[in-house]
Amino acid sequence: MKAIFDERQLLHAPARYFRRGAYIPHPEQAERAILIRDMLLRNDFAIERPRDFGEAPIKAVHAPDYVDFWKDAFQRWQQEAGDAEPIPHAHPARRSGRPSRSIFGQLGWYTTDTSVPLTQGLWPALYWSAQTAIEAAQRVVDGARVVYALSRPPGHHALRDQANGFCAFNNAAIAAQHLRRRFGKVAVLDIDTHTGNGTLDIFYERADVFVCSLHVDPADYPTYHLGYPDETGAGPGLGATLNLCLKPGDGADAILSRFREGLAALSSYAPDALVVSLGFDMAADDPLSVVGMTTDGFATMARAIVALDLPTVLVQEGGYLGPSLARNAEAYLTATRAAL
Repeated sequence: MKAIFDERQLLHAPARYFRRGAYIPHPEQAERAILIRDMLLRNDFAIERPRDFGEAPIKAVHAPDYVDFWKDAFQRWQQEAGDAEPIPHAHPARRSGRPSRSIFGQLGWYTTDTSVPLTQGLWPALYWSAQTAIEAAQRVVDGARVVYALSRPPGHHALRDQANGFCAFNNAAIAAQHLRRRFGKVAVLDIDTHTGNGTLDIFYERADVFVCSLHVDPADYPTYHLGYPDETGAGPGLGATLNLCLKPGDGADAILSRFREGLAALSSYAPDALVVSLGFDMAADDPLSVVGMTTDGFATMARAIVALDLPTVLVQEGGYLGPSLARNAEAYLTATRAAL
């Protein structure tokens, strides 16, 4: 099983962001990817760099003006605001408006929160994170069984034209759309502790991509606004969305029980290929977790997903700087390799 990674993803180095009325150190650090990369090397995984597929696969999922915004947003902010911290403050009252020409207005228009700070290295990190997922998808299109995309920053919260929750380009959605070049029906299985709200929203009215998100109930937990059980799709996509909610405090048994519900629904949909939004932030010691997944539980998930016998792209999502991050990634990915 090949792994795809590009060192330019490490260039984004956010220091802090504003949450619940206070600044906190930013959890989404380059060290996350370094820990997993080094684990892959210790376990003799072949790590290869992605090719440059250009912007077209990204713009197949995201609004072109939204993609273009990120290219020089940091430089534009510096020109207008100097060293002031780039915090969005001018969000539209309703989406029937339009973006202004101002960097201040556009930053508010294209973001939902303060979690994707503009940094000098943000654009190359976003771009090569997406290219990593595209490369993995292309390998599967070309016949590979399972390919792992070590994508950082993560992506599953990114909406079609807004950043959210550390995510600006939705790598899993981009990979799923790329798989549609060959496969008739694609499923996305999101096993991050947070709702895959961006992926849900992007495919909500489509029947060709089934999205199942296993996450903590958003009524009291980020991302808050999407991912409720009664959201099942709309229009042609009615029935092609499934939200499986966990309760704070749920342990591995409860998580795996809901996970198996998702596998059963996915099997009923009968996809031709699969994207897994792979989060390790369900771990009990993850700094953002309110549930208690175990290392053995992650390995159990891995074996069950391989048993589906589908061409599969694994796209890295959450998993922050808790003590077990590298160990959980090792358990999942080595179990996947052993089960192939």
